Amino acid sequence: MNLFNRREFVNRSALLAAAAAAGATARAEDKPTATAAKARADKLRVAVVGVRGRGMSHVGGFLGKNNCEITTVCDCDEAVIGPAMKQIEGKQGKAPKFEKDIRKLVENKDIDIISIATPNHWHALMAVWAMENGKDVYCEKPATHNVREGAIMTAAARKYNRICQVGTQSRSNPGMRDAIAYVRGGKIGAVDLAIGLCYKPRTSIGKVAGEQAPPKTMDYDLWCGPAPLKAPTRNTKNGTVHYDWHWIWDFGNGDLGNQGVHEMDKARWGLGQTTMPNSVFSLGGRFGYTDDGETANTQLCVFDYDKAKMIFEVRGLTTDAYKGAKVGNIWVGTEGYVVCPSYSGGVAYDKNGKELAKFSGGGDQHHFDNFVKAVRSRKVEDLNCDIAEGHLSAALCHLANISYRLGTEGALTKAGSVSDNKTVNEFAAGMLAHLKANKVNPDSTVGRFGPVLQIDTKTERFKDNAKANAMLFREYRKGFELKESV
Repeated sequence: MNLFNRREFVNRSALLAAAAAAGATARAEDKPTATAAKARADKLRVAVVGVRGRGMSHVGGFLGKNNCEITTVCDCDEAVIGPAMKQIEGKQGKAPKFEKDIRKLVENKDIDIISIATPNHWHALMAVWAMENGKDVYCEKPATHNVREGAIMTAAARKYNRICQVGTQSRSNPGMRDAIAYVRGGKIGAVDLAIGLCYKPRTSIGKVAGEQAPPKTMDYDLWCGPAPLKAPTRNTKNGTVHYDWHWIWDFGNGDLGNQGVHEMDKARWGLGQTTMPNSVFSLGGRFGYTDDGETANTQLCVFDYDKAKMIFEVRGLTTDAYKGAKVGNIWVGTEGYVVCPSYSGGVAYDKNGKELAKFSGGGDQHHFDNFVKAVRSRKVEDLNCDIAEGHLSAALCHLANISYRLGTEGALTKAGSVSDNKTVNEFAAGMLAHLKANKVNPDSTVGRFGPVLQIDTKTERFKDNAKANAMLFREYRKGFELKESV
């Protein structure tokens, strides 16, 4: 079963008509020349941007593989580049170049690929700059920091004839591909419910009295980039800047857009949905401690499609698994269900819980290999997670967060009857039980209850809600603007 066939690609492109209007047809001068095409058949020159954490996986994904050479490491904090420089030199026999400023990197004509593993707020701008300058892009998840960025990235990829893959690597894992083929092949009947879970304990990041100093080795102005230039107001085991930006709205999207976007992507993939949902609502809060984090650590999200629903739940406090999964997915059909508790596979059951099939096989390398294959073929349809796919999955996270942030506060006990859908209410009740188990009293604890937001799936905007539409994009700092058209 081809899970990313030409027909689906065309359908997605049509749904992104607004983006295409910005210039989806490649200009003749943007198409690769015969010389450039021959060069791609030989060695591909790669720059990895952001190497403190996930970027090291990008180093491993390209280093010594598929005839790729990592020529450059880019990071705005010189203190974190040591391991990457050492590993690359050990494998290639010479140290790569170091560049602190992404703006200089994208102008380098001796680079073919830019691989992005930075904080979320930088993803779209770096990717668009890279594609405008003739680079192909591998971009870490989530593809975007806000909804509108995804359409802009997709338009740039089409206009400049670039290959742009998003790093939701389950899309390339053999076990997961087999599981999704099973779900979409009718083996568990008609599937009308997809469940995504991010049950991942996150402890308090603590609370500071005021502004903190960023690392002296870091160009903090450059780190903030398109986001507001404000002194950090956190100081954790990860320091004043690194990693815990995930829980600050200016830079991150909470665990929903961190670990959660992997499961969100698989949930939508299994349902075969290639548009925005018809509606979304979300509820939750940051419970169990008081700290400098802003995003929810407990969140229930519901997405409505015509014939199916998606339910997504984040639990940042200690919790039990649901149907054997803590970080993973469940698809429910009329004849059974499939549980995938990892990136690489799972188990299919009939309605009575009898095991029907198992799926296994994974590893990050499959996704990097798939990207390089598409770079060489110049065929977008060869990608397992083209930017159009990554945009839609990231957008689901952003849509839910918009509902949550526009919500009103109320006693958590209200969560017991938030919907006329039995399954949604069961999840809400489960969330309350989970909080009670973590000594959070629903009777005396205030949560946030988001509105049900209706969505125009063609324009990718909310219907009759100016406040929600204003949150589809952001204001970009001078010198780091992302333009609405490319």
